[in-house]
Amino acid sequence: MSDVNNNQKAELENKVEEQVSEQNETSNTEVSQVDSAEAEEATVTSKDKAKDTNSDDSVTDNDEVINEIEASNAEDAEDEGNKDRHKIELKDYESMSLESLTIELERLLKNEKVQAIKNHVNSLNAEFKSKYQSLLEEKKEEFLSDGGNEIDFYYSSPIYKRYKTAYREYRKKLNDHFKSLQKNLEQNLADKLEIIEELKGLINVEENINTTYKHFKELQERWRNTGPIPRDKYNNAWNSYHHHVERFYDFLHLNRDLRDLDFKHNLEKKLLIIERAEELAADDNVLRAFRELQELHKMWKEELGPVGKEHREEIWERFKAATKTINDKRQVYYQEIDKIYEKNLEKKLEIITDIDAITEQGAKTHGDWQKQIKAVEALRTRFFNAGKVPLKVNESTWAKFKEAVRNFNRKKNAFYKGLKKEQYKNLEKKMELIKIAEDNKDSDDFAATTPLMKKIQSDWKKIGHVPRKDSDKIWKRFKAACNHYFDRIHTKRDETQKKYFDAFKEKESLLDELKDFKPSKDKEKGIEEVKDFINKWKDLGRVPHNKRYIEGKFQKAVDAKLSNLDMEKNEVEMIKFENKLDTITSSDNSANLDNERTFIRKKIDELKGKINQLENNLQFFTNVDDDNPLVQEVHTNIKEHKDALKLWKEKFQKIKELY
Repeated sequence: MSDVNNNQKAELENKVEEQVSEQNETSNTEVSQVDSAEAEEATVTSKDKAKDTNSDDSVTDNDEVINEIEASNAEDAEDEGNKDRHKIELKDYESMSLESLTIELERLLKNEKVQAIKNHVNSLNAEFKSKYQSLLEEKKEEFLSDGGNEIDFYYSSPIYKRYKTAYREYRKKLNDHFKSLQKNLEQNLADKLEIIEELKGLINVEENINTTYKHFKELQERWRNTGPIPRDKYNNAWNSYHHHVERFYDFLHLNRDLRDLDFKHNLEKKLLIIERAEELAADDNVLRAFRELQELHKMWKEELGPVGKEHREEIWERFKAATKTINDKRQVYYQEIDKIYEKNLEKKLEIITDIDAITEQGAKTHGDWQKQIKAVEALRTRFFNAGKVPLKVNESTWAKFKEAVRNFNRKKNAFYKGLKKEQYKNLEKKMELIKIAEDNKDSDDFAATTPLMKKIQSDWKKIGHVPRKDSDKIWKRFKAACNHYFDRIHTKRDETQKKYFDAFKEKESLLDELKDFKPSKDKEKGIEEVKDFINKWKDLGRVPHNKRYIEGKFQKAVDAKLSNLDMEKNEVEMIKFENKLDTITSSDNSANLDNERTFIRKKIDELKGKINQLENNLQFFTNVDDDNPLVQEVHTNIKEHKDALKLWKEKFQKIKELY
């Protein structure tokens, strides 16, 4: 590989995808101008110098790319750290979220030179501001749709604060850097102007030519080693320097050997540069090739002097031809990129159309709107991932996208604004149920309160949604009041169940005692003894529901004892009935007493009907003797039914006393 290639290889391995023209915002300090007469003289001789320095005044298509290269090199010459910008990836910031943009800014600040990331930060900052503004507008519309006043709107995001902190750090670092740089730039400019003045003096100095030539080479070395100067002074200073270098070579005409030796050296180096440029013209990586081409132009202009006039036009045209080939390939590359950007534009416009269609369709329920929201979010993600569009339509495309999303959000917010009105009505209804629950949670009237508490629980389920911010809070209040009440019931029930079980155990003992008991032969005394057992049984109270079978056993035992006494049937029935009524009234279900009353009434009506029927049948036996067996049977049935009717009436009277 050529010497030029070897010397530059380390700097040319990392290439960038784009060349971006920048303006240094801080390099506006006025410095000494190159003497106007020198600038004019430099212009007069510029035609000859163009062959060596690519700086002729006529601008052709090929010269445009050379001007671009010189502008970029001038920017890099002002601040060596600027070179690094070509190596830093310019990411697709449009596809990044606010958080990702913040993280990327922090990464750039941490890992890169601050002067090298200006273009990256400008693009990143524009994207962040645009996306955050869209978010702010969405939040504001939501706030207004909730009934808020515009003057009261305020929104703050942690990621915004984090981003602003990083951006302020960037601005401070950049300003500090340029303040320091400006001092150095001005001093370097003064040093280079001083070198130019010394070059002027070499022509008229009276000393040995070899000594003068040595002084000239020292000045050239000092020029190369002097640091960067302000960008806007770069070309004038360099043209003046080069002009006086050529005047010195003309002066050396008196000593052709020294001049020709220098011309030969410069020619060899420039031929090596041309060879490398021609190698780059065959490189398929056009961006990398163009970046290295910029370095070659810088070396050609800044590090090497003129060549013999017979070679100047030839080598310059050859270098320009290689430059044109590389630039033509770069333009083709950009044209292909433009085609991709056009495809991306088509995708984004299609996405915008899809969002508009969803907005037009709308929805009628919360569930449907949630589906639409997810669909639009998916389209937003696709939009951000669709890639870049042509620069000329970038802003208008973004504006269309924002407007489409904004229209969707407005329609969505209008729906939820109406929905929230209904939700606030539901909130009022549920607050009324909470009040009922809290007012009755400590009630001891379980019979009346339990149905009420169950009803308001059922009513709660029937009421629709309330505002999300109130939902959990009111549910916890309602649930706490209901749980408090039903926990009290369960505690009471547990206590009652224990009492019932104790009563069951005692009734078992009393039942065994009754079975072993032998009533007195005296009728009245025997009845009193049995009733005494009945009263003791009643005093023991209720038993658990699954133990109520013991009531039937006790009733049978009582029937057995009473049957052994000389008692009338109705008298025995009434004692048994009273015992039954005691059992019914001791139960939790008042309906049992009502059912018994209804049953007795039906029995009375049934017996009356049978008696009437039998008495009517007797009318068919007017000419039959009373001792007729059939007539006697009818009379017997009538008597039995009347006796039964009397008993059922007594039972009915007894049950009426309980109401």
